[in-house]
Amino acid sequence: MGTLGDTKSHFNDHSQEVLRQWDQSHQFHPWAAMDDPHGSDYTLIEKGKGIYLWDKSGKRYIDGPGGMWCAQIGYGRKEMAEAISNQVMKLPYASPWTNTTEPSAVLAKKIADIAPADLNNVFFTTGGSTAVDTALRTVHFMNNRLGRPDKKIVLAREKGYHGATYLAATVTGKERDKSRFDIESRLVRFLPDVNPYKRPDGMSVSAWCDAKVADLENAIAQIGADRIGGFIAEPILCSGGVIVPPESYHERTLEICRKYDILYISDEVVTAFGRLGYWFASKDVFGIEPDIITCAKGLTSGYLPLGACIISDRVMDRMVNSTDLALFSAGYTYSAHPVCCAAALKNIEIFENERLLEHVKKITPHFQNRLEALADHRVVGNVRGMGLLGCIEGKPYKEGVTLDDERKLGALLDIACEKRGLLVRPLINMAVFSPPLVISVDEIDAMFDILSEALDEVADGL
Repeated sequence: MGTLGDTKSHFNDHSQEVLRQWDQSHQFHPWAAMDDPHGSDYTLIEKGKGIYLWDKSGKRYIDGPGGMWCAQIGYGRKEMAEAISNQVMKLPYASPWTNTTEPSAVLAKKIADIAPADLNNVFFTTGGSTAVDTALRTVHFMNNRLGRPDKKIVLAREKGYHGATYLAATVTGKERDKSRFDIESRLVRFLPDVNPYKRPDGMSVSAWCDAKVADLENAIAQIGADRIGGFIAEPILCSGGVIVPPESYHERTLEICRKYDILYISDEVVTAFGRLGYWFASKDVFGIEPDIITCAKGLTSGYLPLGACIISDRVMDRMVNSTDLALFSAGYTYSAHPVCCAAALKNIEIFENERLLEHVKKITPHFQNRLEALADHRVVGNVRGMGLLGCIEGKPYKEGVTLDDERKLGALLDIACEKRGLLVRPLINMAVFSPPLVISVDEIDAMFDILSEALDEVADGL
């Protein structure tokens, strides 16, 4: 049994072997395989700079997933470290129940300025899951205030991912993520997969869009609009495999939600803060002005945890009732954390000073062209993406392909990429990537060159 003293005061002093031992013995990782939860050999990352990560042995990797869709400005930003340090020394914490701070007030104003339409009310959370939880609780609170206690069901979509807290997991449509967990099934109904790649042979994308919009109309007719409080949708279903819904899908579904007084929640935890070349994708890319937007990840570029639930004036006005006093009893110890808000402000400042949104727009065509070229590999069934988001989906390489076969394909691609110095995020038979927004054209080429070589290796090995 080790003692506290064994850990030393400087965490960088330990050998790779010791760290692996402690990790496997004591750290319970997210999404751990429960046949052997401590048996996985995780890559031991020691440092990062720009778009690169280095492991404990000194090997360098391109960070294809951009952390967890979040490393927008890249690693090792000295100005970010200084902003965080300065705020820690000035004021590391203040209770959001009874106080406000300069960083949180300035950040709230900044987010309201860059968010679309009348989304002017910013509720700070600790990350994406808690932002989604807050959005769903807002739906319920508003309808309770309006005397509609039965209007609570949330419509969500298969393959959508909205978080890991209880309510966020409830509306997540990735069935394998919750196979052994309970959800609040009374509160959610799922609409079928919107992925155009899955449409029947001979069906046009336009007809597929009609069918997916009809899925929403049919669900409302079946359940009853008087029982449905909200509809939650990622502009692009990212963790579900970078699924880009067909053109006009979001505009048409928002129109239906307005018709039946169903709040539209746009989950922009991944797509906000530059991933598609805009602060927010809802309005600028997909032409919609939702009732609520959730964001996190790129808000601080992963330097510190922070999320936000942005509520429209329309919704806020309906929650206000001066004759019936009620508290909006939601929030977290670390809501509006001043250090996290200072990090977000510095992050936005870096975006503006380095014109990162313009940079993303400029390099996106090259990124997507290199992505599309991967479709020529014989183990690739589909490639898709938008902005600096991409996905490779493998295709069955033999008759009677099983789930284990699909997992094997994804695992082999992961291994082939990693040994060449590229990290990707395998999802069964898919690999998704969302590199830091500061990536250059040459670095894009290096990333896709590795992907191409890795796909050749996988094909040769099957």
